[in-house]
Amino acid sequence: MVNNNHFYFPFEKAGSFDYSPESINKLTEYEKYQLSFHPERPKYLDYLSIFDHGEECLASDAFGSCLIQTHRAEFKGIKLMLIGQQSGPSSNYKEIRESMRDANILDKWNHGMATPASYERAVAATKLADQEKRIVVTFLDTPGADPTEAAEEGGIAWRIGNIIQGLAETKRPTLSIILNRGCSGGAIALTGCDVVLAMENSTYLVISPEAASSILFHTRHEANHAAEAMWITSKEGKKVGIVDELISEESGPAHKFPDEAKQALANALDKWLPHLNQIPNKDVFEKRINRWKKIGHWNETSSDKISSFTSKISRIPKSEKSGFIKRHKNCRNVAGKRIFDPQHYDSLLENDFVCPDCLRRYTRLSAWDYIYYALDKDSFTEHEDTKFLVDKDILGFPDYQEKLKETQIRTGLASSMITGDGTINGQHVVYCGTDFGFLGGSFCMSSAEKIWRAAEIALDKKAPIILQAAGGGARMHEGCSSMVGIPKAHVALTRVERAGLKVITLVTDPTLGGVAIGYASRGIRLFEEHAGNIGFSGKRVIEQYTGHKTSRDFQMTEWLKEKGHVKKTFKLKTLRKTLIELIDNS
Repeated sequence: MVNNNHFYFPFEKAGSFDYSPESINKLTEYEKYQLSFHPERPKYLDYLSIFDHGEECLASDAFGSCLIQTHRAEFKGIKLMLIGQQSGPSSNYKEIRESMRDANILDKWNHGMATPASYERAVAATKLADQEKRIVVTFLDTPGADPTEAAEEGGIAWRIGNIIQGLAETKRPTLSIILNRGCSGGAIALTGCDVVLAMENSTYLVISPEAASSILFHTRHEANHAAEAMWITSKEGKKVGIVDELISEESGPAHKFPDEAKQALANALDKWLPHLNQIPNKDVFEKRINRWKKIGHWNETSSDKISSFTSKISRIPKSEKSGFIKRHKNCRNVAGKRIFDPQHYDSLLENDFVCPDCLRRYTRLSAWDYIYYALDKDSFTEHEDTKFLVDKDILGFPDYQEKLKETQIRTGLASSMITGDGTINGQHVVYCGTDFGFLGGSFCMSSAEKIWRAAEIALDKKAPIILQAAGGGARMHEGCSSMVGIPKAHVALTRVERAGLKVITLVTDPTLGGVAIGYASRGIRLFEEHAGNIGFSGKRVIEQYTGHKTSRDFQMTEWLKEKGHVKKTFKLKTLRKTLIELIDNS
């Protein structure tokens, strides 16, 4: 019987649904997704009661800081730092309804999407845990990070990158718990931990079904079909090895049996925390390395197959004999007037192939183009240990295998990333390059593994590592497994930096989402001058969400410099010289 004091999804109102495991298993994937963020499911603050001596710390009035809350606490005498995503003010439906009538409360909680300020709070809590020798315990419950222009101004990509880096570097053990919905980069921010637990009916996904529907079917109304194409539940995360243990909701879903859910979580902590607490500080990072080394799935191809399509493709525009280059299609000035006159090639190169009139790039360069400008001529040799790694279709995603084959032929690459040895002014470097032409340069499991192996080569040869970043985010076709590669890359690069070796990142056009919060946020960052589309959420996503057009120079290097997020830049023509200066100053 429906009670007006509670919220019900349509499937809950069906007479055949009784909240049993059998009923839940019969739900569609999208209905399971809805169940994971039922407004009455217990939230982070509801679980505080299972801890002793809970004390809020690092509280701030900064905008959005409440979306990630931090508490000192203990569990059976074990000192903890709790970092929890709080997706709303309450799990009480009556209180939720009242709060929805207050615009100020709605603004404060931002639909559960964490802001730059909240990620800064998480970073500070991780540092404090190190100082006070506390185990870090994170809690996931979010639809994603804040997709607004204000969040980009606050450098949300780099703030998320900072907390992932902090969890990779901390000297203390870390444990993450997926409570409800853990979606996109907003979730991966807090799941790069030594142990990952998940409530049985939670979801863990690289992209929301609605957003996936927009990409796959060009409408948000096919979210159910999109959910079926992806593995979105934490149960499936357990199958592929990115979740260590499921916390049982045996009595029924947590919103119907909150006390039982709390007890089940307490039981899981009682199993894992004493084990983590016994690890000496000196062994924590080594155990972290061993964990992340095993994460991911990929295939290996043969030299015969590789040779059938590999080629060094360049996308550098060619000038005509006159020295001019045709104006690109639909070029318009600030006033919106079409421009047809050609441009001189040398001046276009000086501007890094960005049109000075409409600020659009004439081309997005290939991975091989950046190698040409960064390294000594003909010095690059692809690593034998990575050149045969190719992407694996672990989900059976529709048309994925066909897309991979077509893209390999079109780009001449086995996967979106290539790694190898090269020299800069005669000095040996390890180089990782990404090609946007390969499925948008999306970060995937093979990318993470290639960075991992490249880092090991850098350690062995005591060489700096240079990473050229490009891409639109984590690869949807691999589900959350692609996103989990992001903290793996962070751990790999932390190993390099701990050895006293330089990490240099070339942030190129475009660098968004999972690429930005991953390896693009590490080391000494050089931003390509005149580049655009650099940040967390893409321009189109932000405009769709807010209903407002972004500024003309939004997410360009110059715009980022104005906001204080860019310290060093490079031009294509002088990239090698810039890198020589950085390496020589070691």
